[in-house]
Amino acid sequence: MSSNVVWHNATVTRARREQLNGHRGAAIWLTGLSGAGKSTIAHSVEERLHQTGCRTIVLDGDNVRHGLCSDLGFSALDRAENIRRISEAVKLFVDAGMIVLTAFISPHEADRARARATVGAADFIEVYCRCALDECERRDVKGLYKRARAGEIKDFTGISAPYEAPENPEVTLDTQELSVDQCVERVVQTLVRRGVLPSGSA
Repeated sequence: MSSNVVWHNATVTRARREQLNGHRGAAIWLTGLSGAGKSTIAHSVEERLHQTGCRTIVLDGDNVRHGLCSDLGFSALDRAENIRRISEAVKLFVDAGMIVLTAFISPHEADRARARATVGAADFIEVYCRCALDECERRDVKGLYKRARAGEIKDFTGISAPYEAPENPEVTLDTQELSVDQCVERVVQTLVRRGVLPSGSA
């Protein structure tokens, strides 16, 4: 970083933004295999929160790779840089007092740990969307597993690249057993328990 870059402290603080919003800022980091339900749950939680007046945004893996991270591939180094950029973006949104939901495979524990450190542990809620590989392949929502099995996609998580499941996530959602509504309720209640949402607000 250049020595000519100096941090500017704003007069409108995060606390003032949160007071205006009526809730705390937080990051809900959904991780899991492709097809595990991350995007569906993230957008469903956002819809629930939006209906109660919360300030929210969803950062979805595929969408982000169309813009902010369009220059990155899927090697381990590129995945790490992808998560680094997203983490910095999430931190900005959280500082704005917003509830940010992310839907990224984010297969490496070290990358997720760095994301937690960047955002801040007090504001970071890791949600593991647990779903067996064979079920994700059965769903194959985007047809990616079929292409990966055919060798058309390299470094595909679960097939030709590893996924390191979280050891101590704040929330584990078994998306083979729970309905979307049940998953949404568990996430929302976690936000209430963590003090992100006022008690009785959702």
